[in-house]
Amino acid sequence: MEREDQVKGYEVDDHRYVVLEPEEIAAAIPESDKTLQIETFIPCDQVDTAYFDKPYYLAPDKMGTEAFVLLRDGMRKAKVAAIARTVLFRRMRTVLIRAHGKGLTASTLNFDYEVRSAEKAFEDVPDIKIEGEMLELAEHIIGTKAGEFDASKFDDRYEEAVADLVKAKIEGRTLPKKKAPVASKPSDLLQALRESAGLGVAKTKRTAANADRAPARRKTTKTATSSRKSVSPTRRAS
Repeated sequence: MEREDQVKGYEVDDHRYVVLEPEEIAAAIPESDKTLQIETFIPCDQVDTAYFDKPYYLAPDKMGTEAFVLLRDGMRKAKVAAIARTVLFRRMRTVLIRAHGKGLTASTLNFDYEVRSAEKAFEDVPDIKIEGEMLELAEHIIGTKAGEFDASKFDDRYEEAVADLVKAKIEGRTLPKKKAPVASKPSDLLQALRESAGLGVAKTKRTAANADRAPARRKTTKTATSSRKSVSPTRRAS
């Protein structure tokens, strides 16, 4: 089909479309005035992070520095964020404005229809209460892996792999084939936690060490006859 024969349309029913002319589509695109219209202030921790899309830095122009600093410091002191609307990439977007260092950040928010309901996503997860040794082992493992957030340590392994591939092609080499991942077998969760915490390995080593030891000889002693009467326990065995 030739390009001039192609049209844009909106499906309203099965095999039924409303044809839209280019000038009609252009008229529906909101015009950007490069401003942010603040609609409301909300507590900083009230927004579900599932709605976060992309963050942008906001900095003031020379004429608006004082108002910018006033907004930034006011929100920081009140511990609130601002919900605002602006035109980005020919679409009206809702953004969350927050104080960030000496400036502000504006994070675009996904629309409600773009975010899947958490209740529906997790409706098949059973209600299980974990406690006792299993929970203690999990807390121990988490403690051994504790660290600090450092984005500089993030690496893009795909880019590294492509770079290695290009280098190998230039040098006339072939990269070794990756080994297929071995599927893990279902195992006892408690035992897996013990092994992750290092308890299973330590126990195995101790057992092996004891097995190498020669059995100690028993001393032969004569049993002395006691004139004392045997005393029965006062408590019943439970």
